[in-house]
Amino acid sequence: MSPEIDVAGQVRRYPGLSITVWWVTYFGLVRHGETDWNLHGRLQGSSDIPLNVTGRGQAREAAHRLATRDWDQLVSSPLSRAYETATIIGTALGLTVRETYPELAERHYGAAEGLTDWEAYHQWPHGWYPGLEPRRSVAERGLAVLDELAKQYPDDAVLVVSHGGVIRAILDVVHTRRSPRILNAGVSTLTVDDQGWQVHSINGVDV
Repeated sequence: MSPEIDVAGQVRRYPGLSITVWWVTYFGLVRHGETDWNLHGRLQGSSDIPLNVTGRGQAREAAHRLATRDWDQLVSSPLSRAYETATIIGTALGLTVRETYPELAERHYGAAEGLTDWEAYHQWPHGWYPGLEPRRSVAERGLAVLDELAKQYPDDAVLVVSHGGVIRAILDVVHTRRSPRILNAGVSTLTVDDQGWQVHSINGVDV
């Protein structure tokens, strides 16, 4: 059942049910813009690879899309490709990066970092690279940050700039189904209140 959210975004009513929720935290999860390793299909993981020119343009385009509503808070992964994306978005929206969270950094790909998908598959066709971080761990640390932010900013709209692996892991848990690949500078949205979590869009497409 789809909820109705008032214009203040703070009271949610469920049509046909006697449920009223008095706080809603709205999240915009933004993947960083493109890097040269993205361009060449290399697994980045925890490696700190900067944005390229295309990625900076994608961040500006994301800011334009995000400007259709008000945002209250902006946080980021500490990796430079995410932090620069957040800074570009924040400059356009009049926000500063309030904090960086190591838990929002990309999934660790261990020995496969720096390799192309094909090179990694050739060495480890089963997909379990030495040092690979389990998806469950990625989802747990990402959701822990969102839960902390929801408690800290219970009525706010919060932008979270992170990485494809982290965002997808979070969405898979909340949406209880496999999510599509998260695009560079793609925006996905979800809310949390005392009734639980709900995904609203993935890569800008309503779900």
